Amino acid sequence: MMKKKLLCISVLFAASFTAHADRLDEIQEAGIIRVGTTGDYKPFSSFDGKQFSGYDIDVAKYIAEQLDVKLELVQTSWKNLIPDLNADKYDIAMGGITRKIQRQLHAEQSQGYMTFGKCFLVAKGKAETYNTIDKVNKSSTRLGINIGGTNEIFADTHLQSATFTRYKNNLDVPQAVATGKVDVMVTETPEALYYQATDKRLEASRCDDPFTKSQFGYLVPKGEQELLNAVNFIMDEMKLKGVDKELMKKNVLL
Repeated sequence: MMKKKLLCISVLFAASFTAHADRLDEIQEAGIIRVGTTGDYKPFSSFDGKQFSGYDIDVAKYIAEQLDVKLELVQTSWKNLIPDLNADKYDIAMGGITRKIQRQLHAEQSQGYMTFGKCFLVAKGKAETYNTIDKVNKSSTRLGINIGGTNEIFADTHLQSATFTRYKNNLDVPQAVATGKVDVMVTETPEALYYQATDKRLEASRCDDPFTKSQFGYLVPKGEQELLNAVNFIMDEMKLKGVDKELMKKNVLL
């Protein structure tokens, strides 16, 4: 009787283990990879109401091509980036996402693909006026930040004395600086340099010596090692073949 019970338990365990398909297998079987992205962080991910564009959108297309599947882009927000990933709304999150331990606790992070740091975006000619924490951390400074990302965390930690305006859409913050609604945007070096190069009203401050150092990466669900391995392998191949540099040049990152 005991042997029969043990056999039944073993069969049920084996069936349960077999039924749990790996995410990479599921993607290949479905023929679609779903990529979550905010669409509000140029030059990595931007949505104009009709289509997405940016460096990480191009990388997402490349990953889909390498896996021989179709790409489905799913819009999310910085606040819901990991909750939506864990709710199975997409298979991978991409779009200028900072690698940090808080995200590693709830998801798997790919290797880093670009080193950057926190800096400021200001109106043209104001870089020297707002180039230190002390100069910005004043009640007279109107500070613009996007909700839910690491920029908000940085501002809440280091710039508590400034007068905050919080934006749901990150794309609205550079425009607020350009039109004089706020004085300073907390951002990262690639974004600040992108707007400096594409909008004559704006200027990057402290990009040559950022306040922090981090790397961007991609997120996959916790425990999905096979999918993570595939993404990291494709990223290595991109570096080897120079594909990453080509896409960076295309998106004003080089």
